[in-house]
Amino acid sequence: MTQQTNSRSESNEDVIDLGRLLGILLDGKWFIICLTFLFAVAGVAFALLSTPIYKADALLQVEEKSSGGISAMVGDMGELFSQESSAMTEIEIIRSRMILGDTVDKFNLTTVTAPSYIPVVGKGLARLQGKQNHILVSRYEQPSYASVFSHKIVVTDPVSKTFQLVRDDEKVILSGSVGEVAHGNDYTIFVADIEAQQANTEFSIAKQSRLDAIEWLKSGLSISEVGKQTGIIHLSFEGENPEQNVALLNDIAQNYFLQNVARNSAEAEQSLKFLQANLPEIKDELTVSEDKLNQFRLENESIDLGLEAQSTLNVMVALEAQLNELTFKESEISQRFTKDHPAYISLLDKRKTLLSEKERLNQQIQKLPKTQRAVLRLTRDVEVNQQIYVQLLNKVQELAIIKAGTVGNVRILDAAESFTYAVKPKKPLIAVLATLLGGMLSVAVVLVKAAFHRGVENPDDIEQIGLPVYTSVNKSDLELELFKRNKRKGKQTIGLSLLAESNPADLSIEALRGLRTSLHFAMLEAKNNIVMISGPAPGIGKSFISTNFAAVSAKSEQKVLLIDADMRKGYLQRSFGLDWDNGLSDFLIGKLDKQGLVKPSGLDNLDVITRGQVPPNPSELLMHPRLQELLEWASEEYDLVLIDTPPVLAVTDPSIVGAHVGTTLMVVRFAQNTVKEIEVARNRFEQVGIDVKGVILNAVEKKASSSYGYGYYNYSYSSEK
Repeated sequence: MTQQTNSRSESNEDVIDLGRLLGILLDGKWFIICLTFLFAVAGVAFALLSTPIYKADALLQVEEKSSGGISAMVGDMGELFSQESSAMTEIEIIRSRMILGDTVDKFNLTTVTAPSYIPVVGKGLARLQGKQNHILVSRYEQPSYASVFSHKIVVTDPVSKTFQLVRDDEKVILSGSVGEVAHGNDYTIFVADIEAQQANTEFSIAKQSRLDAIEWLKSGLSISEVGKQTGIIHLSFEGENPEQNVALLNDIAQNYFLQNVARNSAEAEQSLKFLQANLPEIKDELTVSEDKLNQFRLENESIDLGLEAQSTLNVMVALEAQLNELTFKESEISQRFTKDHPAYISLLDKRKTLLSEKERLNQQIQKLPKTQRAVLRLTRDVEVNQQIYVQLLNKVQELAIIKAGTVGNVRILDAAESFTYAVKPKKPLIAVLATLLGGMLSVAVVLVKAAFHRGVENPDDIEQIGLPVYTSVNKSDLELELFKRNKRKGKQTIGLSLLAESNPADLSIEALRGLRTSLHFAMLEAKNNIVMISGPAPGIGKSFISTNFAAVSAKSEQKVLLIDADMRKGYLQRSFGLDWDNGLSDFLIGKLDKQGLVKPSGLDNLDVITRGQVPPNPSELLMHPRLQELLEWASEEYDLVLIDTPPVLAVTDPSIVGAHVGTTLMVVRFAQNTVKEIEVARNRFEQVGIDVKGVILNAVEKKASSSYGYGYYNYSYSSEK
């Protein structure tokens, strides 16, 4: 049976109780609402105070590098200028220091300036109030030794726009005005504009490296290709100043465009230089060959070629032209293909055919007369060199035209423009996310707190450890007010202040009436009519239970004596408007007799014994035989004797007093004391032979959930000063 019960309890623990979770959230609804509201307010404040970020964008087109007009003018040489360039390559070129460095230099981005505001919120408040300050420094130079100092610009007169450059040691470096270059102490500064609301407005100024400035520019720059393989590149830049964003992005696009044109022009320039360098050599060869031909004709009296020789000459000149053309093509193909490529193999085969044909013609020429052969050879050299020279001259002129007319393969489709609205921060989204975060965090706090909270909230949890719950006393707001009033008054006597008298119909008092009935039957087998009320921990309401239960019992025509045995921190006297002196401790040390010890409470049938002077050794004092003598006398004189004692887990006093009483009750506070605490407190009593009759569950609140479990039970308990 026990094993079945244990297995059932373990299975119940594994089941998630959604109703309990919902109840926990309902109990913590005000905390959740308040924390969510605070996060929402913080999110709105952050969105309003954050500096707006604006975005500017531009659009470029990168066309494929085709021969185009080059092919039309230079023929197959135009393929040398035909080279595909991927969008990713162009994007990396735009992001290079070559492009961005020019923009950094033009806009003096190595100089960093910023207005001085109140930390965190100052900049946002100034923007919301329309009192922003602005400065534009076009030139700033400082000596190398000044890098260890921080500098600031202080506006001396916002109307005439004069300023001072001040070092962090408050040394004035130089003075100047807007629109004029200021020099002094190896510093140079040119302020183009200042907008300040009042005199003594400060701006921080610093110098950063060119590389850092390029990295800052790169961090705000976004580049991407629109679509795939479209050649359309989208550029965007984000920053606080819309005008600056547009200027920076336009300059970056222009720098990229100009370098592209320069690059394409450089290719034509290199080819032109090569041809111009070879022209004098070809011309010299042509001159030499013409001189040889003329000299030979003079020596041989102007010999003309025959019909057969003239035909052979024409064929040989054509063959030489084709071989020269193949040489140009081979230089191009060798850069693109290996010798195993079909195109390269075809070119070599064609050359081989032409060379074999040339060799055949040479053998045919050998059959001609010696004079004819010499004339044919010299004439061939002249015509071949002349043809090459004319071809190179044409190429030079065509490349010169290409160089002058180069426009590149990049064009700017859309110049940079800035959006009128800020792209960051997204205020509605921030407010919503902050609200959601606050809600989730508050729910998590409530659930975590409930997971670690083990206070008893259900009487069944106490009864499972074998302790009956005699009554559950509801939490009373009126009693809390009375307690606070008594605590504020301190030692002053303010008269009777009991809930049982102030509001006899309170639910708490009704519960104590039920306790009175239950206790009557529980005491039938007790050895005396003395009841001790204790508890596991401080602050659980023992004194409230003791005083009001005594009052309720006195109204049932019982003669009741209430004893405050808490000689450390007892304050029962406050509820009756009495003084603590002449109490229990005074009797135990022999200063008082029983007649001077008992004080009237102001209620019929109810007398009170206060704690007395705080002794240095309360536990030892309670072991004095006078305590037993007092309790025996009280048991005979009164129908019911109630003893309010300190918490058992804090001190040993209850264990000493419990040996003289017939009935022991423990007070447990709702949602504060744990089952483990209660069990340890009972064991502490059982170790000295005291049987706890039952438990009073105090300060019960109406909650949508309940939780219980293990907790801590080490407490500090000392007298009030």
